[in-house]
Amino acid sequence: MFFIDPLYIVLALPGIALGLWAQWRVKSTFREHAQHTTRRQLSGAEIAAEILRTEGIRDVRIEPSDGFLSDHYSPGEKALRLSPDVYHGRSISAAGVAAHEVGHAIQHARSYPFLGMRSTLVPAVQFASPFAVPIIIGGFFLSGFVGTTIGQLVTILGLALFSIVVLFQLVTLPVEFDASRRALAAIEAGGLLTPQEHRGAAEVLRAAAWTYVAAAVSSLLTLLYFLLRSGLLGGRRD
Repeated sequence: MFFIDPLYIVLALPGIALGLWAQWRVKSTFREHAQHTTRRQLSGAEIAAEILRTEGIRDVRIEPSDGFLSDHYSPGEKALRLSPDVYHGRSISAAGVAAHEVGHAIQHARSYPFLGMRSTLVPAVQFASPFAVPIIIGGFFLSGFVGTTIGQLVTILGLALFSIVVLFQLVTLPVEFDASRRALAAIEAGGLLTPQEHRGAAEVLRAAAWTYVAAAVSSLLTLLYFLLRSGLLGGRRD
């Protein structure tokens, strides 16, 4: 018989629900403002290039990437990769997303500390992410069938790995909010959008910010659930 832990429903599922809502919100907001071409009719790639030029950043490549909203900045390669809808698009959404990714390039050029911290955490997160939860569950299993001490040690190892993922999600928040702030400031300073278009771009970036908030909340609640079920916070595993 399929069983869901009531404690999991109380703690973890709300975070998952928030994440699903955030994904829906960012996609629907992007598509809404993607229907409106900007007055200057600049593509996302052209918006990005203009902001980079204004900021005096000349060593960052702007490249197209595959996928929907796959936009990202790679600090190690100094490459700004924009999805087709953003790279070629001349909409309010394309302008906002492109400017946001340039915000990360500006952070890199200005040595923004949280971006450096996040980049440092990436290898650890790539290692920890696929193993953390299976190790925690394995620790619970060992506690019941082998011995409490061995099981708790394995569980603590899994919790330590999962904590790295949580830390990464928390560090991501100031990085993303700051990138959006820089993006909107650059758009306004360069007169790249009209005031109404600027408000639309801000709405797109606010919607996108919810995905990072949801990820942080979900990972924190999941960590709390595992801590309680491990007994380390006084919870029980029965």
